[in-house]
Amino acid sequence: MSDTQPEIQAILKGMETAMGSIPPAIRKAAEVDHAMVFEQARSSAFAMPPEAGALDPETRTIVYLVAALASSNHACTQAMSNKARVQGIASAKLLEAFHIARYAMATRVVGDAEPLFEMLGERQEAAQLATATPIRSDGSSR
Repeated sequence: MSDTQPEIQAILKGMETAMGSIPPAIRKAAEVDHAMVFEQARSSAFAMPPEAGALDPETRTIVYLVAALASSNHACTQAMSNKARVQGIASAKLLEAFHIARYAMATRVVGDAEPLFEMLGERQEAAQLATATPIRSDGSSR
């Protein structure tokens, strides 16, 4: 047993208390790479200071959850879902957060398509297609 083992156990216990469980990757890393676990704990405290942070803990969890969802990070989505359960965050808030993440991803596709829209805008038929069958905000066409 190394000298860092008690400190690692304290970090893991803190994660379990805060999130309801220890993320599997962290548990496995703790067995082979103590430095990474220390860095993860340090980074967490840097990003979400336990004292004097501008955001309350619930808002931090929601922001982290949205970032995890929008970046397709399953492990962090699971960890923040667990943390939201421990914190008792209302389902309506979590669903709204999901909707925001979904919208961000949909908007990303539109932004990523800018070169395509530019190329299509150079074509005469594209202008005709754009005005041919408008779609209403309710999803129906004229």
